Amino acid sequence: MLVRSRDSAFHPQHDSYKWFLLANIMLGTFMAVLDATIVNVGLPKIMASFGVGLDKIQWVSTAYMLAMAVALPTSGWLADKFGYKRLYFLGLLLFTLGSMMCGRSSDENMLIFSRVIQGFGAGTIQPLGMAIITREFPPNQRGVALGFWGISAAASVSFGPLIGGFLIDKFSWPLIFDVNIPFGIIAMLFTIVIQGEYINKLARKFDMVGFISVTIFLPLTLYTLSQGNTATNSEGWHAPYILINGAIAIIALAVFITAELTVKEPLLDLRLLLNHNFGIANIILVLFSLGMFGSTFLLPIYLQNSLGYSALQAGSVFLPVGIIQGITAPISGKISDKISAKVPMFVGVFLFAFSFYLNSNLSWLTELRFIMISLYIRGFAMGLMFTALTTVSLSEIPREKMAQASAITNSIRQLGGSLGVALLATLLTSRVSFHSQDFGGSIKQGSEVYQQTVNKIKYRIEHDAGSSPSNAPRQSQAMLLSNLNKQAYIQGINDDFLIAAILTLIGGIPIIFLHTKKTNKQITPPHE
Repeated sequence: MLVRSRDSAFHPQHDSYKWFLLANIMLGTFMAVLDATIVNVGLPKIMASFGVGLDKIQWVSTAYMLAMAVALPTSGWLADKFGYKRLYFLGLLLFTLGSMMCGRSSDENMLIFSRVIQGFGAGTIQPLGMAIITREFPPNQRGVALGFWGISAAASVSFGPLIGGFLIDKFSWPLIFDVNIPFGIIAMLFTIVIQGEYINKLARKFDMVGFISVTIFLPLTLYTLSQGNTATNSEGWHAPYILINGAIAIIALAVFITAELTVKEPLLDLRLLLNHNFGIANIILVLFSLGMFGSTFLLPIYLQNSLGYSALQAGSVFLPVGIIQGITAPISGKISDKISAKVPMFVGVFLFAFSFYLNSNLSWLTELRFIMISLYIRGFAMGLMFTALTTVSLSEIPREKMAQASAITNSIRQLGGSLGVALLATLLTSRVSFHSQDFGGSIKQGSEVYQQTVNKIKYRIEHDAGSSPSNAPRQSQAMLLSNLNKQAYIQGINDDFLIAAILTLIGGIPIIFLHTKKTNKQITPPHE
């Protein structure tokens, strides 16, 4: 055990100790949130590298968020039982190990498994970081400390896609994971040297039934949703393995809810959801997360596969979102204090849905300016919504229940994000297939319009591309089919964004029923 002199800046009673500790927590948080966003711009290159489709590659994002959702509610108990320093170090170790495994994955299955390891580490780092800061800083400095902690998360939201795009364009996609390794090692060394140990001698009993049931429910639910319309599943939703997995997931959910409502010390105190504001706010959060995470997953794929953007160009468009959200969040807090939290929430919902609606009108000729306007609006809307929503959701929760409430909110947000990616990826596959058949059925090879179009393309191929007369007819038909598939793909993405807009508007309805009152406290908003 490391023994420190009282004169050392790393001694827990030294004035500088907590600030060094905050710097280490910020580094871990930055890495954990970064990898939830950095990978999205790399998905097209990873798809091409492994030769897989969207229905498979979406698990690279989903597996990470899913593992985080499982780790979030258990990390607090494990830290109380075995020590916050030990578990935070273990979280960094798992995250760094998972990053190394991701960068050396030989196929998509190995990459998905490695992302699970990464996700377990990130799901430990984030909640423990907030708990450590809250415990070490006195109330008069806690707001400033949590503000810095929030900046590290917001910075990774803005810079993650940009960093990922640069590394992919200049080097290769494995580097978006390998870059974590040196920083992970540095964070582990800092944890050993700086952080003091803390063990809660009043640690509650572990809810094993709740843990096992939720661990079964989450992956099986997402697997069922993602496999319902895949190209490899000819029987669709009626396939026996889909029905069996769905049935097991429903049973596991029933066991989990029963256990959490009946045991004395539940893994997640679901009884808090009976609190009026907290319960309604989490319903709203799920619906918002579906669109928020799903859209972040879809847009880089559209930009690279349909518009031909490089990974760096696709990542750079997200830079303003986190910045605008960070600027807008304090404005939302002031409006909530002086008028009502419902005002920024309603405005935010409308703008959030409107940004998705704008994205439902994309084409292969869409200009960057149009895309950026939708993202500016989205960043502004997120800053307005989430600060006010978080404040209202916790307004009626007792202080001693705040940790449990935070665990529930974070788990629900990650679950909503996982569902959003799975649902929108599945919907995209089915809608692209629908539009391909619809457009294909509209082409009548014997029609005069079809013959004129093919002949014009054939003429251009022969005279401009130098193709031979024998190959030109086949090439012209292939170009027409390629354009049809491209249009069907973009139309499928447009359908996804329209669904996200509708879900967001539906999520705004429960805001009417929230109890709001002026408050003088402001809570740091959650970040994507």
